[in-house]
Amino acid sequence: MPNRYAYLGPAGTFTEAALRALEPEAPAEALVPCSGVDAVFTAVREGQVDGGVVPLENSVEGGVTATTAELINGAPLLITAEVAVPVEFTLFTREGVAFADVKRVATHPHALAQCRGWLAANLPDAETHAVSSTAAAAQAVVEPGAPYDAAVAARIAGERYGLCALAEGIGDNSDAATRFVYITRPGPLPEPTGADRTSLVAFIADDHPGALIELLNQFAMRGVNLTRLESRPTGDGLGKYCFCIDAEGHVLEARVGEAMMGIRRICTDVRFLGSYPRADNGTGGTALRPPRRTSNADFHEAERWLARIRTGEAE
Repeated sequence: MPNRYAYLGPAGTFTEAALRALEPEAPAEALVPCSGVDAVFTAVREGQVDGGVVPLENSVEGGVTATTAELINGAPLLITAEVAVPVEFTLFTREGVAFADVKRVATHPHALAQCRGWLAANLPDAETHAVSSTAAAAQAVVEPGAPYDAAVAARIAGERYGLCALAEGIGDNSDAATRFVYITRPGPLPEPTGADRTSLVAFIADDHPGALIELLNQFAMRGVNLTRLESRPTGDGLGKYCFCIDAEGHVLEARVGEAMMGIRRICTDVRFLGSYPRADNGTGGTALRPPRRTSNADFHEAERWLARIRTGEAE
């Protein structure tokens, strides 16, 4: 049977655009919209689909709480790819609706936060209403007896539901982007490319002065750069936190592998989320140059040096 892919729906979301970027050859019938991030994870975990795409972080609004929570809890899944999608918003209406007619605007809360300035300047008297996604907002505008006059949504959503673009590029930040990740059930890792990212969750053993520094030092002393560090409650009571970490490099690289062994020794648990090719604004990552004395060759030479000492060989 052909592969099937779940994504945060309905049809027309930025997540669908991300999935199409990751799987450009997938036919429309292979794309399965889900009502929420948790539903995407459930579909993947239960084998209803071969993989799924969910938003992980936004350059303006930060991490997506629902995705992070699912990665931390439940049966472990693996991130095998990522893509960064530029976030460009358009004000869509039904045919014949003019600017002066727009009194009620629907959109997702993240989109509202990123277009608040434009809306205040151009539609100061319009009411804004939060819905489950930008695509759901576009869908609501075309429904019979729609309670909304316009939707702030992605171009893919407006085209999907046959709406008219009243204003384009209405986001307050022209550089805004959302990072999406492709999740699968555990299996073989993607091969290292030289421009990779490793994601994990670290559960600190106990709360004491310097606990976070001890964790970060495992990466710093091996020349591993961190690209994201986010604390999240474990759910075991107030003051109990774990740390979601993205690091440059692949787990098959010596410096990254040794850093992971180091944090495994000082933490009660470490959940490995995957090593996968890095994406930079959707253009693909550029090869990284490890800091001095932290290449695979440097680590392997140190291992051989220690082995000679342990076996009594002459220096």
